[in-house]
Amino acid sequence: MSDIVLPTLFIPHGGGPWTIVDMGMRDAYAPLRAYLATMADDLPRPPRAILCVSAHWEQSVPTVQSAPRPPMLYDYGGFPAEAYTYQWNAPGDPEAAALVRDHLGSAGFDTAADDRRGFDHGAFVPLMVPFPEANIPTFQVSLLGSLDPQQHLAMGRALAPLRKQGILIVGSGMSYHNMRGFGAARQGGAGRRQVAEDSKAFDDWMVESALAAPSERAQRLAEWSQAPAARACHPREEHLLPLMVAAGAAEEDPATIGLQTQLMMAHVSAVQFG
Repeated sequence: MSDIVLPTLFIPHGGGPWTIVDMGMRDAYAPLRAYLATMADDLPRPPRAILCVSAHWEQSVPTVQSAPRPPMLYDYGGFPAEAYTYQWNAPGDPEAAALVRDHLGSAGFDTAADDRRGFDHGAFVPLMVPFPEANIPTFQVSLLGSLDPQQHLAMGRALAPLRKQGILIVGSGMSYHNMRGFGAARQGGAGRRQVAEDSKAFDDWMVESALAAPSERAQRLAEWSQAPAARACHPREEHLLPLMVAAGAAEEDPATIGLQTQLMMAHVSAVQFG
């Protein structure tokens, strides 16, 4: 076990494959892509493995991707043909997957393993930007279908020891995820203004919460639905819960804000803990 402790991350992964495929929004996605391209540069050591908590996988119990060579899972639709040909052939890490189950089990969670699950777009789309060589073992753990923020904070706390074992924990979601709102923003006018106002209010709250003292941070995140414009930004909270896991795994470490930008008028941020 190393004395060097890796940080944990909460990153926005954009919409579908937009970060990596050109759909006429290259300028809008440039700040996010630039952040992703450099997000590993300041790590205190190269990770020996990456554990990704994606908004796009939910199970009744925390389920760990255990394949030695996970396939691709193109879990999006309506994009150009090239979006279904991308390959990001990172190896899995069955040994680390078993370790995750051990830690979660010790914290009282029932767990499962899935040796067929592929990398969904919440994992491969953002990770192929900073790690194009796909040479770092990578695997995913699911969210809980309960969508309980306290349970996800507890999941993170259970996984905290992985940080000393060279495993980078990446929560992949978004601080704004309202598809109806995105549709209204595309139409312009009042819809665009409403998305901008709602997302700014919520993102400001999220940043303030992340930067708070750890005990206050956990309480605020657990009570996220009381935040300004909470349900306007997250009619369903699956894209916010990876933040809970990353924050829980951070334990007492402070946060910094790695990115603040707008995507389709929505304010979104990235957070690093530690």
